[in-house]
Amino acid sequence: MSPYHHGNLRPVLLDAAAAAIEQQGPAALSLRDLARRAGVSHAAPAHHFGDKTGLLTALATQGYELLADALEAAGPDILDTGVAYVRFAVGHRAHFEVMFQPGLYKQDDAEVTAAQTRAGRALHTALAATPEAEGEHANLAAWSIVHGFAALWISGALPEGLGDDAGTAALPVIRRLFT
Repeated sequence: MSPYHHGNLRPVLLDAAAAAIEQQGPAALSLRDLARRAGVSHAAPAHHFGDKTGLLTALATQGYELLADALEAAGPDILDTGVAYVRFAVGHRAHFEVMFQPGLYKQDDAEVTAAQTRAGRALHTALAATPEAEGEHANLAAWSIVHGFAALWISGALPEGLGDDAGTAALPVIRRLFT
């Protein structure tokens, strides 16, 4: 990444944090390394986020917003929504990793809560439009299927031969939940 020169530093720092997490995981992330990656003073990340928890809170919020965007764009079809979830996870691995480790960020942050609610609403909307998704556990079952598939894909734990596109590979698995 080229050094930061001017403009809005916050998105530059979030992008650098996502890249660092994809390479080393969230435990290895430091504000000093983040500043080096972005080409700014070591105080700049602290100015924007306070500390590492603040940075990861912002990254989780951004992740839930991106997930909500992807799910909403998929429309009300549960299969399309499930595929969008898997593609989001694979395409935004760092966000996905942070979002589902709530011990890394401030769970009660209002922006995180609002973004989580929006993403959950998009999944619920698709389920509500699916006659086969009856029962109180349908939401949990659908989320478990797509989240589990995405996590297995990202970790490389799925068998070979599924192809190169996680969403396409997930489609028959998601379909089995509703047939």
